[in-house]
Amino acid sequence: MSRKLELLAPGGDVEAIKAAIVAGANAVYCGLDMFNARNRASNLSFDELNGVLRLAHEYGCEVFLTLNVVILEHEIKSLVKLLNQLVNTTLDGIIVQDLGVFNLIKKHFPTLDVHASTQLTTHNEGQIHFLSKVGASRVNLSRELNIEEIKEMTAVAHEHDILTEVFVHGSLCIAFSGQCYSSSVSVGNSGNRGRCSQACRDEYEVTNVGTKYPLNLKDNSAYFDLPELVDAKVDSLKIEGRIKGAHYVYTVVENWRKNINKFVETGELYEDDSNLHKVFNRGLTNKFLKGNLTKDMFIDNPRDNSVNYAVDQSNAIDVVQIQEVKQELYTDKNAIGATLEEKIKSLSIDKIAVTIAFKAVLGEPLTVVITPRDEVQDTFEVKSASLLSEAGQKAITSKELEKRFKGVINPNYELLGYDFSELGENLAVPFRELTELKDQVAFLLNDSKDVIKYVEVEALPQQPKVEEKAKLSMLIADVADLNVCDATDADIYFKLPESFKKRDRKYINIFLENPRLIPWFPAVLIGKDYDEAVKVLEEVKPARIVTNNTGIAYKAFEMGIEWVAGPFLNTTNSHALVTMKETLNCAGAFISNEINKGQMKHIRRPENFKLAYSIYHPILMMTSRQCFFQQTVGCNKPAIEAGCMLKCEKATTITNVKGISFAVDKQKGGYPSIYNHEQFLNMDIVTDFSDLFDEFFIDLTNIGGGSKEQADKVELVKHFEKLINGDMSVQDELFTMVPINTNDQYQQGL
Repeated sequence: MSRKLELLAPGGDVEAIKAAIVAGANAVYCGLDMFNARNRASNLSFDELNGVLRLAHEYGCEVFLTLNVVILEHEIKSLVKLLNQLVNTTLDGIIVQDLGVFNLIKKHFPTLDVHASTQLTTHNEGQIHFLSKVGASRVNLSRELNIEEIKEMTAVAHEHDILTEVFVHGSLCIAFSGQCYSSSVSVGNSGNRGRCSQACRDEYEVTNVGTKYPLNLKDNSAYFDLPELVDAKVDSLKIEGRIKGAHYVYTVVENWRKNINKFVETGELYEDDSNLHKVFNRGLTNKFLKGNLTKDMFIDNPRDNSVNYAVDQSNAIDVVQIQEVKQELYTDKNAIGATLEEKIKSLSIDKIAVTIAFKAVLGEPLTVVITPRDEVQDTFEVKSASLLSEAGQKAITSKELEKRFKGVINPNYELLGYDFSELGENLAVPFRELTELKDQVAFLLNDSKDVIKYVEVEALPQQPKVEEKAKLSMLIADVADLNVCDATDADIYFKLPESFKKRDRKYINIFLENPRLIPWFPAVLIGKDYDEAVKVLEEVKPARIVTNNTGIAYKAFEMGIEWVAGPFLNTTNSHALVTMKETLNCAGAFISNEINKGQMKHIRRPENFKLAYSIYHPILMMTSRQCFFQQTVGCNKPAIEAGCMLKCEKATTITNVKGISFAVDKQKGGYPSIYNHEQFLNMDIVTDFSDLFDEFFIDLTNIGGGSKEQADKVELVKHFEKLINGDMSVQDELFTMVPINTNDQYQQGL
């Protein structure tokens, strides 16, 4: 396993990749125009990818391809076609979010190296075990982690021969990556599909503390934290920015390269990071890394701060001074641009143009010569095993050779034409040797690697439902709601918090005293909170759990506890179900509420595997490790303290400029979260997919209650049970009980 310190740069287009290469990146990550979480970047064509691979490898730079979105069922064929192409490139790795892709690659394309995307929300030890099990060779750690958490995670990763990446520069999301649905809910553009509309950068009505952009974080920069990252044994320092241009990439990568080199050579850092402020930034912060979540991580301006920074640093006051500072900044930027242009002007990703010549002389082998137009490239030739003899009726002809060698040219090459000037007439070798010659040529053109044959992936069969008739299940978070359970035989899940008091047996006792309750684990469990959640498993030993956290999923698998994948694992296709069942003995899964009817209908369940879907719940838009209240209603604390998670239970709303309000909710033991003003209520799916789902789920927790109508829970349960049992007459009553509702996600999908 590699142990070099890698500088990993973004490449949104060819020019940005060239900039990263000349600036000193060890690796670049880039995307195609499909299956890519930065669809606003220019991205690459497949031919450009091959050209980039040749160029980057010439300079000792690796290339990783982003396939970091959730995959829809109807896209599996296209994905498989792409993977068949990628296995015959020199690609150094692919970056993946969807669990189904792990299984496809492990089974059918094992030569591809798989990296776990930041969208997999990796922040605890169990998740490293989980990702190791499904086949990841490296993991991009959640950017909310502090240096001690990164150090602990990296140590665990290295025990499993997994490398770790940490984002060290670029934009910060306010939400946990992979757990943000704000763009999806608001405008139908999902961050899990690369179409984030950046609702966190939107303007809102002025809050109580006077901010208009209460969710807007400064950009990340760990420039002066390099020694701590090296001490933590992080393998890759990753720069964010695939929608940024070449000028940005060159400036940031070059400055990081110089800083790394100086530290390696002298143990010291550059004291000046001013060049990083000359390109697009919203101000810079390292507070996530330091674990010091203060108010000054926010900035009330989502636009470029480079001019403001230059003016502040120069103490410019009057108009003339400010104009001089601006002009100096633009002059510096233009100088950097000119330097970059000069450095990359000779770099080319053009295909290698070749001619294929055939030489056939009686009594000699048939010879095929590949001659590049560029004299820098090597000419090579292959020869038949047999000698040419006079032919009867099956002579080798130019037409036959063109037919036989059709398709031998791969995307790295451009065929200028065939040369038959030395092809003798009425000569023959066994036709099987023509195929052998073609394979030899393909081998040499493929960097002397065997060309991997096209793999067909058969459609998965649809296995029968576990439950003959769909059942109701529900979620509560308060023992006061146990009375609701008395009126139903539905499965009752109990929501565990995201934070626990150390050695507090409260939740252990709840489950031991109420064995009917099924533990429901949240998506984010960091550090001691993961450890405490594991203790719940170990002491309660439940027969079954639902988990939205892959670390808890791994622990349940290890303990032989039946586990079901929760809705926040973003499951959207059959192969993800197969990954979880075959690799980690998963017993069932909630299908993502982000997909619509058409995207759902062809999902195939594995054998003896339950499928569930939530038909009623508050709509989570985002969850954050930062505090939303510092920027909204205000908070006297300068930074989030250890007790904030356990004690704080504030709630407020924020209203965007369109007049739509969203609930900002903080439960005791929970992370600050934002919810849509409408409740999700989807009664259509009960009739649309009664043949697909074993379980329809309702959420009775009141979380997200800032805008939630408080319906009578016992009555809600009765009405939902009637609905699932086929009584459609209750729909009007349910609409009355839940007046502010939507099922837009079910209609629009991903």
